[in-house]
Amino acid sequence: MTRSSSSRGPGARSHQADSRARGGSGGGAHTIRIIGGDWKRTPLPVLDLDGLRPTPDRVRETVFNWLGQRLDGLRCLDLFAGSGGLGFEAASRGAARVVMVERSARAAAQLRANQTRLGARMIEIAEADALRLAANLAPGSFDVVFLDPPFGDTALLERSLELAAPLVARGGWLYVEAGVAIDPAAQPALAGWAVVREGKAGAVHYHLLQRENEE
Repeated sequence: MTRSSSSRGPGARSHQADSRARGGSGGGAHTIRIIGGDWKRTPLPVLDLDGLRPTPDRVRETVFNWLGQRLDGLRCLDLFAGSGGLGFEAASRGAARVVMVERSARAAAQLRANQTRLGARMIEIAEADALRLAANLAPGSFDVVFLDPPFGDTALLERSLELAAPLVARGGWLYVEAGVAIDPAAQPALAGWAVVREGKAGAVHYHLLQRENEE
């Protein structure tokens, strides 16, 4: 989940494709629903903060179909967690470790509340700046990295890719949501990477990437 570029804190997704996620800055709550896995159909409260837009259900369903439904034993990182839709979905599908990074104190508190509700001990919630945290993580630490920085900020997208790509272990996956289609040939940070699956839902371009010559 990412905030629009007008709200620069990492931690929410700007998605016009999911009308149920639209809301103002009143600070109330709505819900998202886990699509598959151990917590299938479980609703999770999400703060209705200005600019906070969960990844649309159909996009999440497609992405986890691409990843093979189950993520048993995998290590996952959601650098711009927001509502935590991707991270909670990964945990529900068997991930051994899920790190969610969220700078907004209120959104991080909601993530912790949902983590407690699920008893999700495999989840770690870091209330921190996504880029600073990523810069201090060891290369190859994760099997799947979910990356959805604020839309409309080209420099931030490029820096996010630069920091996220090395964190993916050999044979792992980098998932990227953006307001534009990603072309690895035009991104120095993605040299040696290929888009293996991609789609578009409303304003959202979503991509699954892997290093070339890896399975």
